[in-house]
Amino acid sequence: MTGALAKARKVGGSLMITIPKELVEQEDIKEGEIVEVEVRKARRSGFGLTPGIGHFTHEDELDTHL
Repeated sequence: MTGALAKARKVGGSLMITIPKELVEQEDIKEGEIVEVEVRKARRSGFGLTPGIGHFTHEDELDTHL
């Protein structure tokens, strides 16, 4: 079994996901076939949320010690 990330979309009163083309080809899934799906919420990474902010440097460190 191979995993993939997909974004849920609202369609009517349901939520729908699509299977990425690469996964369809890899698993040789055909239209109308029944597939097993395991659902887990993906953890969001904070990576990339603040583009342009730069790396933390020694000058950025708080030097006030109590």
